[in-house]
Amino acid sequence: MKVVFLRSFLKDIKKIKDPKIARKIEQLLIDLQQVDSLDEIKDIKKMSGYSIAYRIKIGNYRLGMFKENGQVELARFLKREDIYKVFP
Repeated sequence: MKVVFLRSFLKDIKKIKDPKIARKIEQLLIDLQQVDSLDEIKDIKKMSGYSIAYRIKIGNYRLGMFKENGQVELARFLKREDIYKVFP
């Protein structure tokens, strides 16, 4: 699957200091590029009220993304208290 990184996602990733979370993100990015469908990804959930918005749990963090035309756009990566204020 094609993965696109939005500028906001890259800024959020640079702020992560925890090495465990960084390794999980790295593994998730590898998995996203190798799968054919989002159903194969663990802990993914479609956002209610939005047809293309999804989120993935990684510890106390959430990764917000959009899926369109076989392409995934990674939008935000924030703590769970903050993500829903800015995503989707």
